[in-house]
Amino acid sequence: MSTITTVLEQPAEGQLQRNINWRGAFWVASGVPALVLFSIGGIAGTTGTLAFLIWTASMVMGFLQSFTYAEIAGLFPNKSGGASVYGATAWLRYSKFIAPLSVWCNWFAWSPVLSLGCSIAAAYILNALAPVPLFSDASPEVAAYIAAHAGTSAADAIAAVTAAATPAIRNWTLYGHTLGPVSFTFNATFFIGAVLMLIIFSIQHRGILGTANVQKYIGLFVIIPMLIVGVVPIVTGQINWANFSPLVPLAAAYAPEPGAWNIAGWTLVLGGMFIAAWSTYGFETAVCYTSEFKNPGTDTFKAIFYSGLLCMLLFILVPFTFQGVLGLNGMLATPIVDGSGVADALAGMVGGGQLIHSLLVMLMILALVLCIMTAMAGSSRTLYQGSVDGWLPRYLSHVNEHGAPTRAMWTDLIFNLIVLAIASADATSFFFILAVSNCGYIIFNFLNLNAGWIHRIDNGHIARPWKAPSWLLGLGAIFAYVNAIFMGAGAKVWNPMALWAGLITAALIIPVFCFRHYIQDGGRFPDHMLADLGMKSTDLTARKAGILPYLTLIAGVVVMLLANWLFVI
Repeated sequence: MSTITTVLEQPAEGQLQRNINWRGAFWVASGVPALVLFSIGGIAGTTGTLAFLIWTASMVMGFLQSFTYAEIAGLFPNKSGGASVYGATAWLRYSKFIAPLSVWCNWFAWSPVLSLGCSIAAAYILNALAPVPLFSDASPEVAAYIAAHAGTSAADAIAAVTAAATPAIRNWTLYGHTLGPVSFTFNATFFIGAVLMLIIFSIQHRGILGTANVQKYIGLFVIIPMLIVGVVPIVTGQINWANFSPLVPLAAAYAPEPGAWNIAGWTLVLGGMFIAAWSTYGFETAVCYTSEFKNPGTDTFKAIFYSGLLCMLLFILVPFTFQGVLGLNGMLATPIVDGSGVADALAGMVGGGQLIHSLLVMLMILALVLCIMTAMAGSSRTLYQGSVDGWLPRYLSHVNEHGAPTRAMWTDLIFNLIVLAIASADATSFFFILAVSNCGYIIFNFLNLNAGWIHRIDNGHIARPWKAPSWLLGLGAIFAYVNAIFMGAGAKVWNPMALWAGLITAALIIPVFCFRHYIQDGGRFPDHMLADLGMKSTDLTARKAGILPYLTLIAGVVVMLLANWLFVI
């Protein structure tokens, strides 16, 4: 067996810089556990008592899949952008259009973390600075309202008093409108979120070393409180084991009545697995920085492995504690389902008075900032490397004097300001964005889990710093089809149009790629694109895997469509 030794390219002016080791990437990826805050309420609302099992199963799948990504990342010590870039080169021999699809889908899956995270963080800030007052039947304000409005029920009186006492900023909107299946609005949540986004952009502008240093300290202030939130209720005996039974799906989403293991029940479960994947698989972003590692041969595997262990702990522990304390009715409360009250609920589990509660809420906001920073760092580098490799427009390949891909970052920022206006409107719009972006993420995972065995066949002679056991590579290929089932069956749980909107968004890469490849580059790929594999563009005609990649794609589409047809609510 022959091997090809790849010489590490030294960073030149206008390129990313080798400034970090695996610990730096670990801290950049340490924002991923905070993704649990995005959908913990939504998954509880759709899967009920099964929620903690959904998170556990999804996290185990994500961890096992990551070994495929660790292997293929090691093949490309001079590339950034993550597994989508590394896996795309496996498909390049078989179709010019499938390879950029992988990069594109990974980007529009990760990029909305910026807008969705900022919308949640803004809601937490509004809850802290301008909380909605709580009234009950015994409140004197309610009694006075009933006395002044004879015949009014207690529920109507509470609603009226709450509306009157709610701070005006909570209802203020500069402009709003409905657009197809979603709404958009320029309200207080939007403007607070936009400010947060700009602050994070300014930190990222300093390059990966500065980002990693900042995230190390934020990460410590976030990971430790999340561990406290996960452990303290267990130690203090707050877990009610009755909250984990009966282990059956809900009869209907967001309603407490237990259902059965029928088609409708399985559809809700698959919907939960679909949306959980967007969070639990996310630590694969740790391999976005191979061209910025000082020693990519050893740093790549360590970065994704230890990031995976951290996520395994927190993605299992926090949802378990959350469910054990709140119970089904608590998880179905509106502030939990829409995400605005998750930080308050988690802080309340620890106790310790108002000061501790406020401190923990602020730390949850920091957790969101951390995952937003993770997303901007990873998604901008995906755009950057896609441009360098000839798949996305040339202007995205620019970096500043700190080695930060600033044009890609500006593109991310502008795109997410638009998405933020949608996410700020209501929970329906929020979860529509989340479901559409996750369609892209499932497509990316399908292509890249299969890229593992394609690279083994076509590029088996290339030395690998770390090689996954063959059974794990095969298991990843099987999981690719399981993910296709999640997408086909589960996307509709969050919005009837989510699957088709996701597929349309994925297809937008075709005109983008055609512009770059045929207009800007005259139908040729840059020579350096395949340098890590010791190949030239002319070598792409050798297709050792034959028709297997094509059969894989056809089978994936069939599985997805069958799941969409079979599983209905």
